[in-house]
Amino acid sequence: MFVKRYILPIQLVLICSLLIAAVPFGGTNLYEILACLAALGVTGWMVWYLFMEGKAISVQAESLKNDYKNQRDKASQCSKETKDLRLQVQLLKRQKHNTEAIIYSISDAVIVTDANDRLLMANEPAGEFFGFDVKEIVLKPLEELVAKKELVKLIANSRTTRMRHVRHELQFGTGNDIHTYDCIISCIFDEDEQVCGVVAVLHDITREKEISQMKNEFVSHVSHELKTPLASITAYSEMLVDGEAADDKTRKEFYAIIQSQAQRLNRLIEDILNISRIESGLIKVKKEHVSTALIVRDAVQMIKSYAAEKEITVEDQTAIVFDQVNADKDMVSQVVINLLSNAVKYTPNGGKVTVNSEVDESQQVVRVTITDTGVGIPAEELPRIFDKFYRVKANNKCAKGTGLGLNLVKQIVEKVHQGRVFVTSEVGKGSSFGFELPLIAAGKSLVK
Repeated sequence: MFVKRYILPIQLVLICSLLIAAVPFGGTNLYEILACLAALGVTGWMVWYLFMEGKAISVQAESLKNDYKNQRDKASQCSKETKDLRLQVQLLKRQKHNTEAIIYSISDAVIVTDANDRLLMANEPAGEFFGFDVKEIVLKPLEELVAKKELVKLIANSRTTRMRHVRHELQFGTGNDIHTYDCIISCIFDEDEQVCGVVAVLHDITREKEISQMKNEFVSHVSHELKTPLASITAYSEMLVDGEAADDKTRKEFYAIIQSQAQRLNRLIEDILNISRIESGLIKVKKEHVSTALIVRDAVQMIKSYAAEKEITVEDQTAIVFDQVNADKDMVSQVVINLLSNAVKYTPNGGKVTVNSEVDESQQVVRVTITDTGVGIPAEELPRIFDKFYRVKANNKCAKGTGLGLNLVKQIVEKVHQGRVFVTSEVGKGSSFGFELPLIAAGKSLVK
């Protein structure tokens, strides 16, 4: 098949051949005419053939052009789809990274399993709790990694029952080291509403349970503390109304009992309100330069009559030194009185309470320590002795209370005066409670 570039040369060759054959040496004859006609015929046929071939080639070229255009459009569409897919993959990777980052940042234990109960993902708290390396657990059966069979069973049941959110309260541990967990198990569904995995989140609520129990005990203690003085006030008031106190001596005795019980109620209510005010920052504080030695001396004088009832000796070893602090006098006095009354309360008859106040120049603090020869506190309970509502169970029979006194001491010293409370104790030998307050420099006091 000829191509377009051969058409013009062939035509020129044929025309030249015709001229040479038709007029050789200037003459004409029949053979030459026939040759000329033949040449013309061949030339015409060749021209027609080449024309038709050119037209066919033109049609093929147009077809190829259209095919090329279509292929180019398809390639452009494929390139666009590839770009979109690449963007979707990047978006999915980013979403996966963000999801993992969220899970890894959660302080609670989180585990994610697939439809075959194999572990897909877990954060560090889960690894520490269940005892496995989170980097080496992918697609391993959950029952091989988690020794808590109850949890494994709950996850399997949640997957089979297709429950979206189920809450359980689980306890793990042995002996005294038992922790309570709030476990939320949720099924994961795909776009066809088929279960493709399960997420379990374990939140340690041991402390919350203890606080709730302490609050319940506090309500019980406060109710008892309120009920006892109210019962006494009611009883003696009724006896006065009924005229059972016939003489002045009996009436004065009844009056004294009513007054004492009313003061007891007032102290309890004031303790509750003061703690609430300090925690909320609403308490009014009137700070001034005061001497802790003088505050301790006044408190000791107040407590001696109470100690004398139990034949307890109270010794004040406070030296007269420069011990000025910037504090609310009434609040610090309440701290010392609370610690002294506790020392006397938990010290058996005939015991001894020693009060010591000193200045620590190196730490720039005034330190007050109150030591008794009382029943003492178990070592495992010392870290919580200043907690609100907390009372040492072993000493409940020694004295009554609501567990607010020491917490109030801690709030006044540390939150209001930026000081520090401390305690040491040994069961059967006694306890030492104390506190430190920042010392005012002598130069600042003189300037003022």
